[in-house]
Amino acid sequence: MRWMETERAALVESFRASDPDAPTLCEGWTVRRLLAHLVLREHTPWLQIMDLAGKAEPGHEKHLGTLVATAQSPEGYEALLARFAAGTGPLNPMTWMGDAGQLLEYVIHHEDARRGAGSVEARVLPAAELDAIFKHLSLMARMSHRSSPVGVSLARPGGAGVVVRKGESAVVITGEPVELALYVSGRREAADVQITGNAEPVAAYTQWAARKG
Repeated sequence: MRWMETERAALVESFRASDPDAPTLCEGWTVRRLLAHLVLREHTPWLQIMDLAGKAEPGHEKHLGTLVATAQSPEGYEALLARFAAGTGPLNPMTWMGDAGQLLEYVIHHEDARRGAGSVEARVLPAAELDAIFKHLSLMARMSHRSSPVGVSLARPGGAGVVVRKGESAVVITGEPVELALYVSGRREAADVQITGNAEPVAAYTQWAARKG
């Protein structure tokens, strides 16, 4: 089973139940703009690259804005949602990537939409999906912590840790897989995690994380 498909279906339901103009955890993005981002990323990624190269302020991306404009009416929003719900075709590289390229994208953006207006009750996910989320976290965590001044491990409550940054002095970031995904992707304020270790490395890490934003 590819959990990205399960998560996409759940995300579709959340998009359908949400106010399209509600805020998300993504600065400058509404739920409508977040949905448009997912469609742009999957179907016309070269336009997303052009937006990134343009370095526009969040909420003012040229090509993303053009797609958002098509979804201003209820009918337009539903059409955009249907396009996302249909997924990617067999020749689309996003399909080939499977869970490795899509699962965390969907999980994180699902929580972006759910938590934009404040804290919400955590979703109850199948144990196997949580295992898959944790499995795919390592690469993202290594990239986001490559400049950490201390070693870093990720751990689930009651589980063994996974080292994502080697170092003699180290901290352990503990949380459920979805919370860890939010944390390592930069949504630190919204993530329910605990950072433990000796006082000195914990202080060094938290100062570094605060500067990183």
